[in-house]
Amino acid sequence: MQVTLNITRPCLYDATAMPDPLSILKFDDKALIPAIIQDADNKQILMFAFMNKLSLDKTVETGLCHYWSRSRGKLWLKGESSGHLQKVRSIKTDCDQDVLLIEVEQAGVACHDGYRSCFYRELSPDKSQWTTLDLPRIDPAKVYG
Repeated sequence: MQVTLNITRPCLYDATAMPDPLSILKFDDKALIPAIIQDADNKQILMFAFMNKLSLDKTVETGLCHYWSRSRGKLWLKGESSGHLQKVRSIKTDCDQDVLLIEVEQAGVACHDGYRSCFYRELSPDKSQWTTLDLPRIDPAKVYG
């Protein structure tokens, strides 16, 4: 069966008039927005970083996570030296539009200490010490020199 559409009104949609969807985001006074990075499959929190408009634009454009390094004052691609890239599956924002939650496919590990997640320490129940929850997956000295 063939279906034919008969449109008699002009289309009101104009792609060139669409606002930048990222314009709703609220960057802080240093032009940064916090980004929580989560494994898209198992929902493990992998890391936390900051993005500026440039790093967010590069992330959206390439599908790979880019961040702003506050300590180095520069843009960086996650995995640029280690090969442990983060492929974006989704980008969400909170109700205040001032935090990002980015779900990724993580290649290798997220933590520069060699752990799968940067959140590998937990305060003990008696609050006397930090307990390591995981084993390192890689030797960071071999990856980062």
